[in-house]
Amino acid sequence: MSEPLAERLRPRRLDDYIGQQHLVGEGAVLRRMIDSGRISSFILWGPPGVGKTTLAQIIAHRLETPFYTLSAVTSGVKDVRDVIEKAQKGRFFNEASPILFIDEIHRFSKSQQDSLLGAVERGIVTLIGATTENPSFEVIRPLLSRCQLYVLKSLEKDDLLALLERAVTTDIILKERKIDLKETGALLRYSGGDARKLLNILELVVESESGDVVITDELVVARLQQNPLAYDKDGEMHYDIISAFIKSIRGSDPDAALYWMARMIEGGEDPQFIARRMVISASEDIGLANPNALLLANAAFDTVMKIGWPEARIALAECAVYLATSPKSNSAYLGIDAALALVRETGNQPVPLHLRNAPTQLMKELGYSDHYQYPHDYPGHFTEQQYMPDALKDRRLWHGQHSPAEEKLYQRMVNYWGKRFEE
Repeated sequence: MSEPLAERLRPRRLDDYIGQQHLVGEGAVLRRMIDSGRISSFILWGPPGVGKTTLAQIIAHRLETPFYTLSAVTSGVKDVRDVIEKAQKGRFFNEASPILFIDEIHRFSKSQQDSLLGAVERGIVTLIGATTENPSFEVIRPLLSRCQLYVLKSLEKDDLLALLERAVTTDIILKERKIDLKETGALLRYSGGDARKLLNILELVVESESGDVVITDELVVARLQQNPLAYDKDGEMHYDIISAFIKSIRGSDPDAALYWMARMIEGGEDPQFIARRMVISASEDIGLANPNALLLANAAFDTVMKIGWPEARIALAECAVYLATSPKSNSAYLGIDAALALVRETGNQPVPLHLRNAPTQLMKELGYSDHYQYPHDYPGHFTEQQYMPDALKDRRLWHGQHSPAEEKLYQRMVNYWGKRFEE
């Protein structure tokens, strides 16, 4: 039995690698590191099928260094220690550290991650981790601080089209068939930027036909409806259905939110993933219009951690309905993005003297904290003074949105600051 198409087409050289030019293109950070012959530990974060494992294998081949692989799904602490011991014994003086690649590192427990720390810190191994989940949630802070983080993106349309063309013209099996890529819209739509899913679908469609094959959108849709599990279910759950779920909450449709949640539950989705996305939605989409939404989302996350399936579905459903039926505001989300853009535009503006800390006599003599007015000493616990840097003192970043709850906050600001907040 031959290898799957996705495995047969896995690139062996960096020049054949498709996508992620921000990391491996000419002059990009990973390309420079690889060309130098020395790499430091890093974690690759991105959706399925964008080349995380392939990139790690190319790097190991290019550097001609021992390459060890562990899967977080099947490996325990003992496996980690065994690999570290092998790497330590097999390394020659002044030779590049062996590479330890850990797929799905987000599934490693804290104790498994702790067992890696010393080896990474002393350079016994160079760690390359791959994850589809936000490392800030899943990777312990000491390990994360010892690794660079590189974000991989879903493949663009041009990348996917190039991959399709390579498949039908260079693959040892497909090139023997006459394949006409007449339409590619459905292939690209179902793949969702996932190269592995794209190649799985292409292989399914080609194998379902005899003789010459003309790929059309109608043919792809027909074959996938007959084979609902033919493409990567995990990818679909993570990127198609979770998108529909969040948009249903944002659009205030509790029925649709429950439906898409049920689809995820039936599909075997990790309940922590669902809970995390609701925490994000509570901040991004409900925000100050109903601050209790974030409290409930965090409570649902805690409940999931404590009780798991199947009872956790009740807490998740309660939270989903609450978020969907809550008033909506994204003013905090827009505000922090505006603030970040302003910081990038204006750089490190000096803190006004009256806002600076003055723990030493010298700082006091230099005027640090002079003329600062303590708000609690004034009626209503407010007195007008400048808090922004001098060059930005008139800039506005937060703009209240007039839902009932947020209107109270906005009106308070108008009462305090007058024209500065009048819109």
